[in-house]
Amino acid sequence: MKTTISHIKADIGSLPGHSSVFPPVVDEVAKYVKEHSQGLLTDHYISHVGDDIQITMIHNRGIDDSEVHKLAWDAFKAGTELAKKVGLYGAGQDLLKDAFSGNIKGMGPGIAEMEITPRKSEPFIIYMMDKTEPGAFNYPIYKMFADPFNTPGLVIDPNMHEGFIFEIWDIMEAKKIELPAPELSYDILAMIGSKSRYVVKRVFTRPTHEKLPDENVAVITTDKLSLIAGEYVGKDDPAGIVRIQSGLPASGESLEAFSHPYLVSGWMRGSFNGPLMPVGMKDANMTRFDGPPRVVALGFVLKDGKLSGPIDMFADPAYDGARRTAVDVVDYLRRMGPFEPHRLPDSEMEYTTLPKVVSKLGSKFVPIENPVKKKARLANPTRDMD
Repeated sequence: MKTTISHIKADIGSLPGHSSVFPPVVDEVAKYVKEHSQGLLTDHYISHVGDDIQITMIHNRGIDDSEVHKLAWDAFKAGTELAKKVGLYGAGQDLLKDAFSGNIKGMGPGIAEMEITPRKSEPFIIYMMDKTEPGAFNYPIYKMFADPFNTPGLVIDPNMHEGFIFEIWDIMEAKKIELPAPELSYDILAMIGSKSRYVVKRVFTRPTHEKLPDENVAVITTDKLSLIAGEYVGKDDPAGIVRIQSGLPASGESLEAFSHPYLVSGWMRGSFNGPLMPVGMKDANMTRFDGPPRVVALGFVLKDGKLSGPIDMFADPAYDGARRTAVDVVDYLRRMGPFEPHRLPDSEMEYTTLPKVVSKLGSKFVPIENPVKKKARLANPTRDMD
C-alpha cells in the first residue's frame, strides 16, 4: 500500500523577534492536530527550528490532499490566535490568505510531500532550515545523490551505481526539468549553482533500481514567499524529506553533506549571505544577527503508518568542527557590514525593503555629464557645446 509523508511548516509568530518559537503556541498547534487528525492521519510529529513550527504527517491519501492540507492550515490558524493574543512578533506572517481555498500551496506555508511504497524498514530524515531559502538545499542534495566523494555508495552499492534523477524548478519562470546524474551532472550543476532561481524539488530513483524502481526519495519545499506576497515577508525557511539506506544514501552519507558550513542566502532581514550551521534542537535558536542560518535533522523510521523516533541527528560532537568553522565565517563576514558579498546583490534584494529606501532618493539623481564635453566647456565657457 502506498503511504504519504507530508511535511508542512510555517512561521506564525516568534519570541522576541525572529529568534525562537513560543512553546505554548507549539503546544496549541500540536493540540489541534491531535484532536482533529483521527481517521485522517495514521501518525504525526510536531517539531520546530528557529521561529518555524513544523508538522510531519503520515497518511494514505496521496499528495495535495485538501483535508490534510486544511488540517495543517487550521492548526496554524489556531496557533496564530494564541500568538496574536500574547503579542508575538510576526504573528501569522506566513498565513498570507484569510481563508483556506482547497490547497495550502501558494498560501504561505512551506510544503514537502512524497507518496512512497514503504520498504520493510523505511528510514528517513527531515531536514529543517531557518533563515535561508529553498536553494540552500541544492548543495547538500547534490552531494548526497550525485557526489561519490560524499556518498561512496554511488560507487560501491550496485543499486546506486546508475545514479538518480533530479527534478529542478525554475522558480522565476515556473518551469521544471528532469535531469539524470551522473550523465548530465554538469548540466545539473550549471543550473543549481544559481540557487536563487533554480532549485532541486525532487530526486527519483531510476526505473531499473532493484529495490526502489522509479520512487521519489527526496523532496524540498520550494514556496517563494517573496514572490507570492509581492514584498519581503520571510526568506522561505525550507524543509526537506530524504529517504535513506538500502539502495539510497546511508544515514551518515546524507548527514555528511552538511559537514561543511557552505554559504546560503538569507540571515538578517533575508538580505545577507552566511554559513549554514548544523545544530541539535537545543541550539536551534536564532540570535547572532538573527542567525546564523541553521539546519536541524530529525531521523525517523516508518512502519505500518507509524513513526519511531525522532533522533536528533546533529546533536553530536562530531559536528563541533563544522560549528566552529561556521562561527569563524560569521566573524569574517560580519566585519563587512552592509557591503556585498556579505549583503546580497541587487538582483536578490528586489523583494526586500531596500527598493523603498532607494526610491526615496530617485528625484535627487542627476545625469552624469559627458567628460569630453565637460572638458571642452571649461576650456571655452562661451561656446555652446550642445
